[in-house]
Amino acid sequence: MLYAIIQSDDTWVLWAFLAWWAAVSIYLEQKYEWASKISGAIIALVGAMLLANFNVIPTDSPVYDTVWSYVVPLAIPLLLFQSSILKIWNESGRLLLMFLISAIGTVVGSIVGFFLLKDLIPGLDKVTAMMTGSYIGGSVNLAALSARFETPGELVSSAVVADNLMMALYFLVLILIPTLNFFRKKFKTPHIDEVESMSDHGSENLAASYWNGKEISLKDIGLAVGTAFVLVAISFKLAAFFARIIPSGEDAPFFLHALHGILGDNYLMLTTITLLAVTMFSRYFESIKGSHEIGTYLIYIFFVVIGVPASLPIILQNAPLLLVLVFIMVALNMIISFVLGKVFKFNLEEVILASNANIGGPTTAAAMAISKGWSKLVAPILIVGTLGYIIGNYIGAAIGYWFGMY
Repeated sequence: MLYAIIQSDDTWVLWAFLAWWAAVSIYLEQKYEWASKISGAIIALVGAMLLANFNVIPTDSPVYDTVWSYVVPLAIPLLLFQSSILKIWNESGRLLLMFLISAIGTVVGSIVGFFLLKDLIPGLDKVTAMMTGSYIGGSVNLAALSARFETPGELVSSAVVADNLMMALYFLVLILIPTLNFFRKKFKTPHIDEVESMSDHGSENLAASYWNGKEISLKDIGLAVGTAFVLVAISFKLAAFFARIIPSGEDAPFFLHALHGILGDNYLMLTTITLLAVTMFSRYFESIKGSHEIGTYLIYIFFVVIGVPASLPIILQNAPLLLVLVFIMVALNMIISFVLGKVFKFNLEEVILASNANIGGPTTAAAMAISKGWSKLVAPILIVGTLGYIIGNYIGAAIGYWFGMY
């Protein structure tokens, strides 16, 4: 680990940076037109990336792990309090199909990358299997597949750093795409149009219009945060219970393995429990104001953390060719997603979120939907992206066994 001015165990200073930079990103987005166009998400991510690469903040810290373990799970239910399960069902079908199309791009990228680089990187079959699973279902699959194929630790570490940098850069590209006229002309953009129609097109920018002031009381804050904690606690306990009682080893039948992946996954269980609770007690959840704002601020802290591990010096020191591998995989995922998305007449927002959910997982895709104001797509992409954990695990394993023959 490279030396940083702020050390990884300087907890309060790191938390101050995360909370403050998230707030500054939101302020700039709503204050200045230029910041609104590039979005607060990019400001949050790029700022953290620059400070990490200039060794101001560390690239790894227990503080960042806390954001993944606690902040993100709390944000998810807060952002689903106003969700209609019927609308989510109607939207999820299209997103699932687009997600599967995007996954084809990942597989094509892994095949091309492997056969181009297999003579240059020892153990590439194991790394490609890991990255295939990761670029269909997220980092959960990367950890599972690295254990399955007993990938050497130093190779895993280098691949993770390369993955973090590429994911952060691609995340920036996906956020910028809706602002480009080329893509706006080629695809339908109903959710973007809806957000823009909510603006008065006056001196106030789109972000400020979308997040205009609302009446909120101490009771609202208490109920919103308290309910979110309860939902997370119940969901994670249930997921842990099912993960414990349902077999998932290599000898387990496919059905049980899949059931373990669905019922034993924290985020899928959290999304399911929240949606059931919102549907059954709709009047209670609709009466709570401010949950969307609180959840979004927590997601902006998550944006900051995404940019932190992308350390270019570490990649250049350890394994620059792994950066080439992940670039090939991400580039082909993007090309195939957008080309086939256009052929099958998907909306631009659906293509962007499906590709994001493949490369970054459901949390980054949901975060992007939130930052852009595509509120109707937040829950669907969380559901579809979380199901990718199961799909990616099997496809990554198949790729690993195939490439291992070479």
